[in-house]
Amino acid sequence: MLQEEEDLSLTIAHIVQKLKGSRLYSQLERQAWHQGNMLQEETDLSVIIAHIVQKLRSSRLSTQLGFQASVSLQKPEIKLESLKEDIKEFFRITGWEKKLQNAVYSELTVFPLPRHPAAPPEHLKEPLVYMRKAQGSWEKRILKSLNSMCTELSIPLARKRPVVEQKELLNKWNEMGTDEPDLSLFRPVYAPKDFLEVLINLRNPNYENGDHLNLRTHLGLIQVPLKVKYISELKDYFIELSLNTGQLGIDDATQVPPELFENEHVRLGQKVLAEQDSAAAQQYVRQGSPTALRAELWALILNVSNQPEDLLYYEQLKSNVIQHDLLVDSLIYKDVKLTASNDDYYFVFEDYLYQVLLCFSRDTSVLGHFAYNSASPPKSYIRGKLGMEDYAVFYPPNGVIPFHGFSMYVAPLCFLYHEPSKLYQIFREMYVRFFFRLHSISSHHSGIVSLCFLFETLLQTHLPQLFYHLREIGAQPLRISFKWMVRAFSGYLATDQLLLLWDRILGYNSLEILAVLAAAVFAFRAVNLMEVTSLAAAEAVLADLSTLKVMPLLQIFLFATVT
Repeated sequence: MLQEEEDLSLTIAHIVQKLKGSRLYSQLERQAWHQGNMLQEETDLSVIIAHIVQKLRSSRLSTQLGFQASVSLQKPEIKLESLKEDIKEFFRITGWEKKLQNAVYSELTVFPLPRHPAAPPEHLKEPLVYMRKAQGSWEKRILKSLNSMCTELSIPLARKRPVVEQKELLNKWNEMGTDEPDLSLFRPVYAPKDFLEVLINLRNPNYENGDHLNLRTHLGLIQVPLKVKYISELKDYFIELSLNTGQLGIDDATQVPPELFENEHVRLGQKVLAEQDSAAAQQYVRQGSPTALRAELWALILNVSNQPEDLLYYEQLKSNVIQHDLLVDSLIYKDVKLTASNDDYYFVFEDYLYQVLLCFSRDTSVLGHFAYNSASPPKSYIRGKLGMEDYAVFYPPNGVIPFHGFSMYVAPLCFLYHEPSKLYQIFREMYVRFFFRLHSISSHHSGIVSLCFLFETLLQTHLPQLFYHLREIGAQPLRISFKWMVRAFSGYLATDQLLLLWDRILGYNSLEILAVLAAAVFAFRAVNLMEVTSLAAAEAVLADLSTLKVMPLLQIFLFATVT
């Protein structure tokens, strides 16, 4: 048998060392440098390994590995004198080593980068005090809005459904889109424009009147000094998107005819799937996923396998929805009706959206991402026990209050996954890795504040005439592009183009490409925008993005821009 902690630590240390040689790990190191956190080799590596061991020891995979180790003892090729090495070889042959490697890699991609040993624990969530305070104030405002709605409508935050209502909901579970509840009195807790106003008013108290190198010449709406990539760094970071590299989503012939590249790319993708290697899959999708392979590739990158236990967990969440009614359920219904139900691409998935989002609101495993999210889950108190922590519960159970447009994070995934439990797992992983950063106040390089600052910096630096023109007529570009970025362009691009964009989010494990695309859209429509004289006219020019092709826009902006 494996000696639990010691052997798991050694195995994971070996896997981490192996991954350290990959280009993806070197990008993690560059990301650390970008955030001012130079990796201190031995110390930080031991911290990472200890964290991953702790996380995996309580996982289903650890139990499965223990069971497989027991099974292997019955094999004649397992010898007592070489027990440890024989079991490791058994894991390699049977594919369990690969599963462990994928789990380790999955943890590496979300693990907060090591900080100085003397840094307090909250620095893992957000190192800048003023950002933490701003996020805290924003959370209080959201909670106040939610509680006000409760009071005004005289409805509880949660209640147990009567048996008759439970049976009715269960019977129409797959047809919830036909339901027409009266939601006229409900309003979204907040919309993206409300959030933007909060970000515009962010200030670092250590600097007065923009007295910082970043801000002296920055004429955009974001007035906090954040370190973002120059276009030369973006070119280096997104090198696989260069003009002489084959891409799915590009029709023009480069050095290789598109059809030949696509055939070879599909063959390579099938090989990656056969190997079941998450790191290889992540590298592969940087050039785009073939439509037929995308669902499997994304599941591999996100380490989603949809085992019987996952299906059972989903059914438990469904049971919780059936039994209890939450106020946020009405917010979810309202959001789907206002957004996806009115979208030409997504209205057919209305039932799926209700199922996934209602289950998501009950999923307490989502609370785990608050360890590296600048936000904190809101709490509710049992009646008469306000402020007494022993009587506090997280509300909603997953700690995430939906806002206007939230359902659009799920909608595009419905094109790829038709089994509700798998669709659910993919969305949950996408959320806890990426989407939460789009509505949290933080200094993270993929956080919405950094994306806004990067977008404005790119536009001001490389399209100064356009930037100044729009600013002078009261049409600050960020007021137009913010809604695209906060929804990761979902609902704005044609679905095939959106999925090509999300390929790259997964491939680079970064949301920075959203800011680059937003700037590229302005560059593409620059001639028309130079003629407008008002914000309304500028918004009209950029009202319809459904005909745009993502990859040509990104390539031209990044690699045909003079630096």
